[in-house]
Amino acid sequence: MAHPAFDLTGKVALVTGGNSGIGLGMAEGLAKAGADVCTWGTNESKNAEAARRLGRHGRRVLALRCDVGDEEQVEGAFARTVEELGRVDACFANAGVASLAPSFLEMTTEEWRRVLRINLDGVFFTFRAAVRHMVQRGGGGSLVVTSSLSAREGQPRGQNYAATKGGVLSMIKAIAVEYARFGIRGNAIVPGWIESPMTEPAFNWDRFRDKVLPRVPMRRWGKGSDLEGIAVYLASDASAYHTGDEFLIDGGYAIF
Repeated sequence: MAHPAFDLTGKVALVTGGNSGIGLGMAEGLAKAGADVCTWGTNESKNAEAARRLGRHGRRVLALRCDVGDEEQVEGAFARTVEELGRVDACFANAGVASLAPSFLEMTTEEWRRVLRINLDGVFFTFRAAVRHMVQRGGGGSLVVTSSLSAREGQPRGQNYAATKGGVLSMIKAIAVEYARFGIRGNAIVPGWIESPMTEPAFNWDRFRDKVLPRVPMRRWGKGSDLEGIAVYLASDASAYHTGDEFLIDGGYAIF
């Protein structure tokens, strides 16, 4: 029998970028634990497939099209989430895009801002709406952001991506301190190399695979399902006194 503190029955979780990869893995874990789940994504077919997959767990599921870099879309999608599901108890700001720059010197201002728009502005818009909702309804809640090892290590050709992932670590800690008195806690997940549409090109490149995979002590790439447990913990009452932390989920990559 599962510990009752991990039971998410009656809770509502929102996962941005929840239609594939890490986001879908977290959303599935939340649904399995009893939460009603809303996912946001920009690909309608992937949204529909994610909703079908999550619906197998018998919970209420809502999949909305939302570009998190658009302030008006975020406000509208959050309002609809609350309208359809009644509340949001846990908000996972996971949506993100990778850098496409060939080098730092060749990184255009447009490319710099494209990544910041989703990875940093999108987290700000999402969490601002979530905090407003949680403060107004009372009872607290949980905010979780997906960061990256690039926030700690040098990532060539990805300075824009790394800047956003370091920025969200600082953002979530500041939110955690300011809104703890409202019962709102904030934490970050720092994934290593996880199979997803974003990492697929690298994982299919033999030179990358041959050099990087041996550096993962667990000798495999991570999967979305590897994020299920931490998502459930952070959405549950089991983490009621846990805030301002970073959870490294990387198969041992960073310590080897």
